[in-house]
Amino acid sequence: VDKTPLEADTNPGFGANVRGLGHNNYLGKILNARVYELARETPLQHAANLSAQLQNRVLLKREDMQPVFSFKIRGAYNKIAQLSREQLAAGIVACSAGNHAQGVALSAVHLGIDAVIIMPTATPAIKVNAVRKLGGNVVLHGSNYDEAAAEAMRRVAQEGRTLIHPFDDPLVIAGQGTIAMEILKQTTGKPLHAIFVCCGGGGMLAGIAAYVKRVRPGVLVIGVEAEDAA
Repeated sequence: VDKTPLEADTNPGFGANVRGLGHNNYLGKILNARVYELARETPLQHAANLSAQLQNRVLLKREDMQPVFSFKIRGAYNKIAQLSREQLAAGIVACSAGNHAQGVALSAVHLGIDAVIIMPTATPAIKVNAVRKLGGNVVLHGSNYDEAAAEAMRRVAQEGRTLIHPFDDPLVIAGQGTIAMEILKQTTGKPLHAIFVCCGGGGMLAGIAAYVKRVRPGVLVIGVEAEDAA
């Protein structure tokens, strides 16, 4: 989104905190992310009606054009592709009722490794079937996400699998951060005031912020979460 420039970013603490993450080297991790072996660079599309309504130029990052129709493929593949031979041989496990499950399933099939996807029993059949069609080994367990997550951790402990977390992992965050890399490249030479990022767990928001605040710190990064779904 670009608009008539407001005051420069007046929250130095946020940018300073991200720039202080040198021990995790997120900029390096994002630049070296292995997402493009499976994911694709998606376009920025001008949202004409929304732009007219808001009287600003609004661009939409079309992550729905990914192979699994979601940005989740970026982080999932980047994490899985960088596991050691021993970890790959032991297999992976993920807990998800949606897009992360599909990203993990497709990544595992592409790399030829064993993956178990734990999904709550209440997961809609359309989501379960979508994961199975991608080649995922779905295990329905528990009546809610927490119970499914506990089963995933049990398999980590007893079977030696590696957990592919949907957001709380530096390599997953770095994979999602490639979205910011593309946005800044696609808007080179054009005014860019703010990037609004949907957030739930915060992996995509963290990745985008880590990159933007290092490369173009004057661009605002704003996380947006549904008020009734914190």
